[in-house]
Amino acid sequence: MDHPNLSARAHVKPYPFDLMMEQPQALDRLDVEFRWGNYGIRMLRFHHTSFAPGRSVSFHKHSEYEFHFIPRGKGKVILGEQPYALQEGLLYLTGPGVMHYQEADAYEAMDELCLHIDIVKLESEEDLAADPEDAAWGSKWEIAEAEACVQQLQTLPIKPVLDKYRAMECFLTAYRAWDENQPGLFTVIKQSIIQILLRTTRAYAAGPKPDLPSRDMKHYRYKLAVQFIKDNFMEPLTLEVVAERVQISPRQLQRIFRDLTGATFSEYIEKERLVHVCSELSMSSETIDQIAFRNGFSSANYLHYVFKKNFGTTPMQFRVQHRTEEN
Repeated sequence: MDHPNLSARAHVKPYPFDLMMEQPQALDRLDVEFRWGNYGIRMLRFHHTSFAPGRSVSFHKHSEYEFHFIPRGKGKVILGEQPYALQEGLLYLTGPGVMHYQEADAYEAMDELCLHIDIVKLESEEDLAADPEDAAWGSKWEIAEAEACVQQLQTLPIKPVLDKYRAMECFLTAYRAWDENQPGLFTVIKQSIIQILLRTTRAYAAGPKPDLPSRDMKHYRYKLAVQFIKDNFMEPLTLEVVAERVQISPRQLQRIFRDLTGATFSEYIEKERLVHVCSELSMSSETIDQIAFRNGFSSANYLHYVFKKNFGTTPMQFRVQHRTEEN
């Protein structure tokens, strides 16, 4: 008489990872290494494998991280000395040095998705950027997130949990990118691996929020205002107009400029406009009126007043002096 579990493989719904079974080890052949925050990640294995009924893998350990997911079937795993039942939808992590034993059910095969990676902390000047400013464009967030994730990986309990956040889907995403020869294959694989790490740690516990870097809002708003002024200095800008763009009150914006520049908002804009005026006086033969209007001054007379207040000379005298020096 047949065991009732023998028919369990005849699933009514299609197996989501059938595509990967065409070439289960295809991604293993790719030499993938990348940096995530201050860590180097090297992909060792990224594949689908099947355990025939009763098949087992004897006790072994790795010096790297191995992520195991069960998309179909059942079996058991022994982590250290503790046995656990495995079934569809579970995942478990074997970190560096964790002894483990795997076995499929005696009557039912078990499929497994496996990601085996080496995670190395980058610490040398060569590994990291020699210039700390090279970490611009959002990498502070990436560094903090990578650090938080790796720290959590090191402290996760050694037991299976439910794949609540669908990390398994990332395997198919990466495989499909390879199978379809999608543009940006390396980036898709990198993002898939990072998502597996993040979703795995999240499946175990939400944990405390990582101490992610936050903005210095005063400097942030100042930079926004300054960039807006640089882009629109020729327009009739007012404190109210720029404050609205930065989404703070005019009084707050005025205080920010006083604190960070020692000058008022109006004085800052005047200096920005005068930089352009000086350049045009030196290089252009246009009239003072034309230069004044194009650079945001209401009239040549007002430019004359502001220019002399700042430089102790008139725009015309500045032009003559600089052209004499050039000649």
